[in-house]
Amino acid sequence: MNSLTQDLRFSLRQIRRSPGFMVAAVLTLALGVGANTAIFSLLDQALLRSLPVRAPEQLVVLSGTGKAWEGHSSDHGGGSEQSFSYPMYRDLQDKGTAVFDGLIATSPAGVGVTRHGVSELVDAEIVSGNYFSVLGVSAAEGRLLTASDDTTPGGNPVVVVSYHYWQTHMGSDAGVVGQTISINGSPYQVIGVSAPAFQSAIWGQIPDVFVPMSMLDQVMPGKGTRLQDHKDRWMDILGRLKPGETPERAEVAMAPLWHALRAEELKALGTQPQRFVDEYLTRSRLEMTPGARGVSYARESLQKPLLAVMGMAFLVLLIAAVNVASLLLVRSAARVREFSLRYALGANARRVVQQLLIEGVLIGIAGGVAGLLIAPLCLRVLVQRLSTDGASAFSTTLDTRLLLFNFVVALAVSLLFSFAPAVQLLRPNIVNSLKQQTTTAAGGTLSFRHVIVSLQVGLSVLLLVGSSLFVRTMQNLRRVDTGINTSHLITFHIDPLLSGYAKEKIPALQQQVLDAMAALPGVQSVAATNDAELADNGHSGNVTVEGYTAPAEDDFDVEVPTVNAGFFHGMQEPMLAGRSFSEDDDASHPIVVVVNESFAKHYFTNAAAALGRRVAFGGGNKLDYVIVGVSRDAKHANVRDAAPPTMFRALKQAKSVDELYLYLRTTTPPEQSFGMVRQAMKQIDAGLAVDSLRTMDEQIDTTLKNERLIELLAISFGLLATALAGIGLYGVLAYSTAQRTREIGIRIALGSSRMGVSRMVLLDVFRLAAVGVAVAIPCSILLGRLLQSQLFGVSTADPITLFAVVLLIAVVALLAAVIPARRASSVDPTTALRAE
Repeated sequence: MNSLTQDLRFSLRQIRRSPGFMVAAVLTLALGVGANTAIFSLLDQALLRSLPVRAPEQLVVLSGTGKAWEGHSSDHGGGSEQSFSYPMYRDLQDKGTAVFDGLIATSPAGVGVTRHGVSELVDAEIVSGNYFSVLGVSAAEGRLLTASDDTTPGGNPVVVVSYHYWQTHMGSDAGVVGQTISINGSPYQVIGVSAPAFQSAIWGQIPDVFVPMSMLDQVMPGKGTRLQDHKDRWMDILGRLKPGETPERAEVAMAPLWHALRAEELKALGTQPQRFVDEYLTRSRLEMTPGARGVSYARESLQKPLLAVMGMAFLVLLIAAVNVASLLLVRSAARVREFSLRYALGANARRVVQQLLIEGVLIGIAGGVAGLLIAPLCLRVLVQRLSTDGASAFSTTLDTRLLLFNFVVALAVSLLFSFAPAVQLLRPNIVNSLKQQTTTAAGGTLSFRHVIVSLQVGLSVLLLVGSSLFVRTMQNLRRVDTGINTSHLITFHIDPLLSGYAKEKIPALQQQVLDAMAALPGVQSVAATNDAELADNGHSGNVTVEGYTAPAEDDFDVEVPTVNAGFFHGMQEPMLAGRSFSEDDDASHPIVVVVNESFAKHYFTNAAAALGRRVAFGGGNKLDYVIVGVSRDAKHANVRDAAPPTMFRALKQAKSVDELYLYLRTTTPPEQSFGMVRQAMKQIDAGLAVDSLRTMDEQIDTTLKNERLIELLAISFGLLATALAGIGLYGVLAYSTAQRTREIGIRIALGSSRMGVSRMVLLDVFRLAAVGVAVAIPCSILLGRLLQSQLFGVSTADPITLFAVVLLIAVVALLAAVIPARRASSVDPTTALRAE
């Protein structure tokens, strides 16, 4: 223990003697450790961290297997097998008490909230009355929903607001409890504010308000029948197992009840084919998966991007560690004489290695502490990039888990880079070292440094190739021809139902809005649809086509948006055959539809053959719709996916279209029209909320936020890797050139030209870089296959990318060699020989 204390004090004195070295090493480590801590924070929150609820390990997420289904199904992105009907939830809740301490039901929704005369569309979560009590969440203010708030349908107009909404929209006013706000035009009493750390049982969802399930018909107008409909799956179910119960045993215990409930539902469906019965009943199981992290619709889409970014951050950390190891090698080479003297005086190898490891750990801890200062800054930038309208599922707070991660990473890296000088000084040549009059290094030391630098170059190449592939992907996504001219196009969303309008008044209001928008100065055209374009959503269903017999395995859904007469003109989607809709296509005329090119090719082989053919929506035999036009394909959900087969219906012929997404093409810069749009909508009805008013380019960017985040990090990590590689190359060249001063002096004295000396130094640096590049390029191609699903329009062996990376490394190597080459060529032979 005494020796450890002595070595610690000596290490601190050594560090104080070399402040420049310490600053360089600590900053290098801080960048690597800070970046890893920030990225791990995102990964931990999205993929690893449990919900901030009581005993989260007891929670399970329920899902019912079996593909057969008859009725409506909404999966919200979680998969149809994870959706249940409300009657099924009630049966499982009432009859599963032997296994569960409680079951909760939840579903996201959008609602219109009006407070103090200001209307807006916000995110809501419709929950069972026992939602908060089963989860074990407490209130920040007031109280939370209870089972007594979820009794009579329509009889419990109470609401809990989220802590985030309370802070950002209500000014953290404790007096808000007991006040009344309007939701979809109806008054609701605010009874409480949820806990600060809790957002939702659905990770990634950031609801502003929580409403009891009994108020479904008011929150989702016209959907109240879902509370009695066994054929409508629309909600997620989580359960809290009894203490000591496991998901596996619970599945076995619930199997008879599940089979009995499915049999009752099957009986209500009437006679069905045996294949349907087998899927619906025989092969159906109630499955339970660990629910400590909650339900998630977004986790799967974030998993691969976050792991890819974590991999890049880890490469940065390795490069930083190798860079510090290179600095330590230079420093230890200057201390060969010191350690040789210690060996000569009786020091053993263990004590010398202990000394070096303590110095390395001190540097690592300092780098970790500095990394903790950098990590929150990086994390705030990343969370801001991932947020939507200022709200994010990610926290910017560093908790105990992250502090532990930071400490472990800093300690591991410090031991890693301390290994290099420890090996170098383990068995020095004591006699030769003590005889030297100047500080020189043995050839083995220099060779070891060459290996370190080649490794650093190789790691930099791996990171640069990955970064370049992500940058190329984003470039390709931005250049994709979506089939829609997004220039000078703005969009916004209205949902009159959520502002309290009766269904029968909505068509007239929609026409008033369309006319008002068309009359705005600078507006060329107005398009409208109930199925938003390039917004990562869909409005699909199956169709029956005249004369088409579907193969047994054909499971072919099509997009079925409803659009106004000016839609194709406004979106600049030309007709390939036939005509588009006109204002005469209303309820008094035959029902017509327009299909896109993909639809026509699938059912009729070509566009012309589709004209005049009759189709029906769903599986009915009444072919009411006549195809009058075929439009050019345009991407719908996002810029990655191909254009889906689509059947467009006319707005004036639709029975019920509640919400509209409007698209205005302007002659002026689109941002200048925002104020006019808001003013015009205010004149129509100040209580009608205008949501998501933005340019179409901004709309596309929201669907690419994951890709944009990766691009930002890829560029940042790539630049950092390039800088570290340059520093490493410069360091080894400067050091090796200084050690070869006598050799260079002799060469010049014997007639070697100064240009030849410069060429020798340049060859050294290109030799080091070439070794790293030669090893790294094949590895990058192999490892790149892990990223293939995240790429778009570029392969992992893309020659342009590989050539650009090699060229960049060559330029960096050349720049790193300029100063050492000039110093070498300016050596005075007389001075160099006299110095030795």
